[in-house]
Amino acid sequence: MTTIVPAADPAAARAAFRAGLAGPSSGWAPGHTQANLVVLPREWAWDMLLFGQRNPQPVPLLDVTDAGSWETALAPGADLRTDLPRYRVWRDGELAGEPTDVNDLWHDDLVAFLIGCSFSFETALLDAGVPVRNIEQGRNVSMYRTDRQCRPAGRLSGPLVVSMRPVPGHLVATAVQVTARMPQVHGAPVHVGSPAALGIADLARPDFGDPVELADGDVPVFWACGVTPQAALMASRPPFAITHAPGHMFVTDVPDAVYRQL
Repeated sequence: MTTIVPAADPAAARAAFRAGLAGPSSGWAPGHTQANLVVLPREWAWDMLLFGQRNPQPVPLLDVTDAGSWETALAPGADLRTDLPRYRVWRDGELAGEPTDVNDLWHDDLVAFLIGCSFSFETALLDAGVPVRNIEQGRNVSMYRTDRQCRPAGRLSGPLVVSMRPVPGHLVATAVQVTARMPQVHGAPVHVGSPAALGIADLARPDFGDPVELADGDVPVFWACGVTPQAALMASRPPFAITHAPGHMFVTDVPDAVYRQL
């Protein structure tokens, strides 16, 4: 079996995904910001912009394109139609496909939203000595719907989605401090400890991503997640949308340090 070595350079990572490599982007181009993607018809763009403004922790907006544009200032020359490892296509709130490019679906009425991703603080956690179990285990991060509702915006509403990373108990405070300095990629955790407090019944059965095993002494730590807009799409049922597949992000050229507060 061929072992895929994640590219360290963001342009090389995007080129690999453009060529058809499909897999979670955690661990690719370490030190560079990764972004969630939501693409909606212009008629729904104001609702999405307002949803991000009202729910900045799960939906921290990094860039919004002009209608019809597949380019972003976060990675000049990149193509949002091809440069993610996997996409999701939504019709009336139902998942209609998971292609590796959306060239044939893009049209002049679409507005793309780039949203901060917690993969962007994984390098900072590692630099601080906090292990990242999903990278160690070669798995996509675990993501869960919660019983907390986001603040509605126009026609968009839905539950908060969180990502979970097991953290050794003695390093939880460090993980909180490190990620709190990066609010544009979800910031500090929304919860530490019992998953039941978020309405999560079983950590071994995530709603998105893979189950990630806790080591002895680990505590589950939950961060707001950029899959939250996908939950809103499912609840609010716009006629058409494109998103990233959970864990399959857009790798930008922007160093993580740009979004790190001192």
